[in-house]
Amino acid sequence: MSERNSTILADTSVWIEFFKPQSAVGKKLEGLIIKNSVCVCGTVLFELVQGVRSEDEKARILDALSDMEYLEMTKRLWEKAGTLSASLRKKGLNLPLSDIFIAAIAIEHNLQIFTLDKHFEQIPGVKIYG
Repeated sequence: MSERNSTILADTSVWIEFFKPQSAVGKKLEGLIIKNSVCVCGTVLFELVQGVRSEDEKARILDALSDMEYLEMTKRLWEKAGTLSASLRKKGLNLPLSDIFIAAIAIEHNLQIFTLDKHFEQIPGVKIYG
């Protein structure tokens, strides 16, 4: 499990920076990729692909993610995500479902989330990279 503790789940916001030239955040992610410390999940893959403007851009994204460890939701994890979302709503926090799913995967696998979105800090149990 100690190897898993050094693995990072990069949020979509960070991946967008990765594909921009001269981005400091993108360079930081690149360094983590070189160290084989980044994994990806279905939600991030979905968000990146839905935003492509060309087939070439889509191919670049899919190529960049192709060799990374891929984590997916399980039935039990869907239930946990629902419980997490309900508890946040009771506190008056209505966060995007995609971020709830990313958080649930990160919590389940003891991963830090590399993100530019501050609302991840509002989710109990989430560890932010950086």
